[in-house]
Formats: sequence, C-alpha cells, structure tokens
Amino acid sequence: MSRADHMDVAAYALGVLDAQDAERFEEHLATCWACAAELETMVPVVGLLSGIDGEAMAALEQTHTDPALLDRTLVAVRRDRRRTRVRQLLATAAAVVVFGGLSGVAAGMLGGEPAPTPQAGPTQTAPTAAPSGEPGNPNDPGVGGEKPIEGDQHNATDAGTGVQTTMWLARKEYGTQVSVQLSRLPGPRVCRLVVVRKNATSEVISTWSVPAGGYGTNQNQLPLELTASTSAPVRDIDKLQVQSVDANGVASPLVTVDDI
Repeated sequence: MSRADHMDVAAYALGVLDAQDAERFEEHLATCWACAAELETMVPVVGLLSGIDGEAMAALEQTHTDPALLDRTLVAVRRDRRRTRVRQLLATAAAVVVFGGLSGVAAGMLGGEPAPTPQAGPTQTAPTAAPSGEPGNPNDPGVGGEKPIEGDQHNATDAGTGVQTTMWLARKEYGTQVSVQLSRLPGPRVCRLVVVRKNATSEVISTWSVPAGGYGTNQNQLPLELTASTSAPVRDIDKLQVQSVDANGVASPLVTVDDI
C-alpha cells in the first residue's frame, strides 16, 4: 500500500473518507498491523476532535500547500480543544458536588450524624385554654392571653364532684373582676357562677352551658375559661361558687372557692 494509504488513518478515524475510500482503507487495514496500531492510538484524539466537521478536515488537507491556512487551522483546533477541556472540567466539578451531596444523605441514612438543619425559633401564641385538666398555678400565663392574669389566685377542688377551678380576683373601681378556669367539668349541663357576700346575700354573675364532652375531661382536655364582674369589692366577698342548674332550676354546688 502507498504512503498516501497509510496517511488515510486519521481521515478514516474522523469519518471524512467517502464510501469508496473508506472501503479501500478497511481492506488495507485487515492486512496492515501498523495502520491498525495507529488507528487504536487515535481513538482518544477522535473524541477531542469530534466537534470538527468534514469541511474543516478538507481544509486541513489544503494546509500542505498553504502555510497561512495551516496556521488558521491549528488555531481553530487549539480553541476547540480548550473549549472541550473547559466543558470536561465543569462536568467533573458538577459530578463532585452531586456526589458529595449524595454521600452526605447516604451517611445520614446509614446512621451517621445528619447535617444540622436551620430551625426557626419557637413562636409564642396566645393560648385559648390550658393543655391539661389541672387548675393553673401562679406561674401560668393566664386565661386566654400571654400576660399574667390580673388579680390574686385561688385554687380549689371539690372532693365530691372532682371539679377543679382556679380563680383570679382583681380589685377594680367598679367592684371585682373574676377570671375563672374550670376542669374536670362533665357535661352536658348548665352552670352558673355565684358570688356570696359576707352579709349572706348572693349574686349570679355568669351563666353558661357545658357540652357533652365537658371541659378538662378525657373527651375534651381543654378547660373552660371565662371572665365575669361583680359590683362587690373583694373585701365584701365571702366565697365564689360554681353551681350546676337542672331543668327545674334547682342548683347544686360543683366547686367552691372560700379562702378569699
């Protein structure tokens, strides 16, 4: 085979030979170990030059007779190779980032320490009711709000009915403000809050109905919370009593605060 036939290795590798020349080269390749070895070494080069089309290769053939064209072709090839290397570097960097992220997730799933996740701080909300059926204590935020409830606190539990209450009595110009929290109060029923004065007179200052689930019970863990007022000053109050009223209007005590 002629020297020109040997030089067809690069053109064949890049796929720029026409069908007749490619067939002729393949027949030669079957009997020429030198061309076969050279073709094998050109496989990586083909990947780098894959962006150069047939017209560029044809122009390359003309560089044998046109030095200026050779210089322009070499510049174009170098530029294309630089772009290819940059793309390869970017692809490698992206793969490293993705692999690193997946490795962190896998480590967490296999029992490693997970990466700390930023968490929002607790947000305080104004409770509408206490979370349990127990009466409040002096450190509780209060009924229906974040601020401490105004007034002196009094706790009571009725041994017979089991109803529990916490009441706050605040002195006002008009008399006394009474804030009430009730739990372990079963339903359904109608209740009322009665102020008993030291002169033995009484006054109903609030009434309400209790649903079937009650308040502060197993069915409804939220206690009942309400606020009422009386014209009687704190010094004149003997006791405060929550009463249950039946269908006939007969009242029976459920829980009494008498340590005023």
